[in-house]
This record gives sequence, structure tokens and C-alpha cells, in this order.
Amino acid sequence: MTRTVDTDPLGGTVRRTVLPNGMRILTEAVPAMRSVTFGIWVGVGSRDEAPQLGGASHFLEHLLFKGTRKRSALDISAQIEAVGGETNAYTAKEYTCYYARVLDEDLPLAIDVMCDAVADSVLAEADVETERGVILEEIAMHADEPGDEVHDLHAEVLYGDHPLGRLISGTVETITPMTRKQINSFYRRRYAPPVIVVAAAGNLDHNTVVKLVQQSFAGTPLGDAPAASPEPARSSHSRVKHRPAGVLVREDDTEQAHLVLGGPALHRHDERRFALGVLNNVLGGGMSSRLFQQIREKRGLAYSVYSYTSQYAETGSFAVYAGCAPAKADEVLALIRQELADTAAHGITAEELRRGKGMLKGSLVLGLEDTGSRMSRLGKGELLHGDLMSVDEILRRIDAVTLDDVNHIAAKILTTPMSLAVVGPFNNSTFTL
Repeated sequence: MTRTVDTDPLGGTVRRTVLPNGMRILTEAVPAMRSVTFGIWVGVGSRDEAPQLGGASHFLEHLLFKGTRKRSALDISAQIEAVGGETNAYTAKEYTCYYARVLDEDLPLAIDVMCDAVADSVLAEADVETERGVILEEIAMHADEPGDEVHDLHAEVLYGDHPLGRLISGTVETITPMTRKQINSFYRRRYAPPVIVVAAAGNLDHNTVVKLVQQSFAGTPLGDAPAASPEPARSSHSRVKHRPAGVLVREDDTEQAHLVLGGPALHRHDERRFALGVLNNVLGGGMSSRLFQQIREKRGLAYSVYSYTSQYAETGSFAVYAGCAPAKADEVLALIRQELADTAAHGITAEELRRGKGMLKGSLVLGLEDTGSRMSRLGKGELLHGDLMSVDEILRRIDAVTLDDVNHIAAKILTTPMSLAVVGPFNNSTFTL
């Protein structure tokens, strides 16, 4: 079943096909470009793992490039690199993405290689052991990056034992004993056509892409799957229990203190997310934001300070990050709390509303100037929302945000008790809420 989803004046025609096995294929034809980015999105991420399998999705992401019945690991990389293309993949908490970017004339090769890797990996025992070592090194490297680690600590203090609070990479304790049998069982159980979205953008023909995808999956477990309906997007009706606001400090002899202060916010289906996006830009979205001006420009207390939102199916968070000298941590935290409290109590100005909306619209449109970002829009829109909102519709939603909308969401989100995560030369008793 095929239909035209959107004809975007900023890009091209978006078409969507649902195969009998429930797999969805979306393409955006952009004839002016000479490249194509082809991606396979699987609606499985770290939140779908049992506690003892923490990191299985990420482990599997590594292994799928290690060889299939038709290709060795070298074949997979060499065939794409021989035409100047590139392949990559990443794991998130709610999905995993595998993609390749090539010249338009090499799209058939990219489709065949990527479909083969995702559908028919052999997961050889030797490769499992090799990649185990690689992942353990990756975990150790991450622990040596306190500016990254502090965000994981904040997720832990916010969500606790819920899967959203766990590391995407897993831990030494879960990765070390994980067996090839466990990973393969997870692979064959979870990687099914109804939770898979194939997305491509660039100089392409939709019907040709559909035909090539079907041919490439033929004879694999994904191609031989029985007829089924696509899996609906994750529901927002279930609830995620957040931990009471608390403090989590990871003592480390760092030159900087790394701080994240934040709490629960909106899930990704919430209609108020556009107002929250504007608020986020006003508070910490750029050099003109309140937090940047107050903490860096006026006082020189931090090099990096910004706010951000994270949104999942049924929950989300708003948080502020700052990196500063350890001796300045208390002062920086006090300024952040004061700015959040002032915004909650008094709202933002009409000028800030205009600037925040402009930043949101500009980042959206400017971010769609390559085939990779356009492919990601298709994959995420279908997989996470079950629908693809046109660029014009998103711009209309942003334009429709009012001062009252932003001020109401500020009063709600910024007065919620917030948790604090810290990495630096402190102990857990150094900070209080």
C-alpha cells in the first residue's frame, strides 16, 4: 500500500509504502541533490532490555557490521567506501538506526549492503568477543568524559531503576557476562518488520527503492516474515514513575565541576512541546539566552552553559548544564535556580518570544539542508510519532505559540522539584536541594 504523504516546497515529494509484512518504507525525492542517504530504523532501544541484558541493543548495533552469510566485515565497509560512501549506526533509548550515505547512482549498492547487514548478520562467536572488548573500552572512555557522564547521572537520579535511567551502552557488569546466545535471541525476537522503518532521501525514485528493499531482504528472516500490521508508535498513556528530587554526585578529580539541574517535563506527543521548545531557547538555547548572558557573558563563571529537553513516549525532562571551576559551583547553581524561578514567576517578554520562535524555526529549516537530516526526519516521524508532520505544519505550530502558552509551561515545568547531578571533586554531602 503506497500513498503520497507530503509535497514539501522546501524539499521534494514524500511517499510511504507499507509492505505486507508490516515494514514501512518512506522516501523523499529531492532531484536537485546528487546524494542519497538510506537508513533502517528499528523501534528497539536500551529501554527495551531486561536488566541483565543492559546494553544488548548497543552490543547488537556493533555486531551487525561484523559479517553476514554473504559478506565479511571488510566487505561491508570496503564496498561502500569504494564508491566514496559512508556507513554508520547509533543506538538510542527507544530506537536504533543504521544508515549509509552515497552518490545517487550507488543507492542500489547501499540498499543491498545495509539490508543484508541488518537482516542477516551471523553474530559469530569470535566477533562477539572482539566487540565485547571494544564496548568495554567505549564504556571506560565515556567514564573519562565527565561532561558526557553527568547527563547519564542525571537520567539515573531522575528515573532510577526504570530503563530510561540506565546507560545505553550497558555497564561492565552487564556486558562482561553477556553471551552470543542471549544477543542472538534478542536480535531475532526484537528485529521484526512491524517495528522497522526504512527511510531514504535524495535523488531517488520511490518505487525503485521499494523494489530494491524487497529484493535485498528476500531470503532473510526479515524478508520471509509473515504478513502483519505495522507496530503503532509507543503510547503516551502509560506512566513513568520518577524518583523524588535528589542529588547524585560522582566524585572525580576533575579541573571543572560538571552540573546538571533538571526535572520531569513533557512527553513527545504533548501538544505543548512547541511552547517548551521556545522556552528552552529563551532560557539556554544560544548566546543570547538568559542563562548564557547571566552566567558567562556578565560574570564569566562558565565557558559552557545551556538548557535542553529530552522527550520520550510517555515522559520527558528539562535540564540545565553548566561546566565551571569547582569553587564557583555553588554560585553557578544559585544563579541557575534564580533564573528559573524568575522565569516561572514572571514569564518571558514579547521580544524573547519572537527570538525563541525564530531560533526554533531557523534550526528546523537549516537542519534539513542535507539528505541525512531529511532521512532522519522521515524515520523518526514515522517510528516515534506514527505520522510525518510536514515542515510547513511544524512552522505553523511554532508560529501559533503565544506568550501565555510559554508562560504557562514555564510556571509548570520550572516550579517542579528538580534533581541535581554533579561530576567533580566533591562528595555527596557537598550539595543540597
